[in-house]
Amino acid sequence: MKRIIIGADHAGYTLKEYLKNYLKGKGWEINDVGTESADPVDYPDFGCEVALKVARGDFPRGILICGSGVGMTVLANKFPGIRAVLCLDVETAKLSRLHNDANILCLAGRRTGKEDALKILDIWLNTAFEGGRHQRRLDKIRKWEEKICPHPIV
Repeated sequence: MKRIIIGADHAGYTLKEYLKNYLKGKGWEINDVGTESADPVDYPDFGCEVALKVARGDFPRGILICGSGVGMTVLANKFPGIRAVLCLDVETAKLSRLHNDANILCLAGRRTGKEDALKILDIWLNTAFEGGRHQRRLDKIRKWEEKICPHPIV
């Protein structure tokens, strides 16, 4: 079964629930770390849990949603091994997978409509990493991550 982890703050809650139901209908096993309502919360409380579990390898990919998508993207990219991308269109979603092997999709709950989010999600989930010259570049990033953060995430 395909597995994915998802989290959102209050501004991303409605879109999270919509995408979660869509993914369940497609046979995905969803680990939803919250939030559970549109009541105000702090996005790091949910974003860090998703980023940590993807960084550790507990999940191959994750989805994060906040109002603009920016906060979750910045947060997730603090974790070694994470390649989080804010996608506002399908072209960015496709290139993020082809060239960057993005492992966390960040969406803007206040800027991305449900239908656009589904298109972005489908492209992001179904586009394979090209490897080749792109792998060489990711290897360089990984080496810098190891210099900056030499201890594995536990």
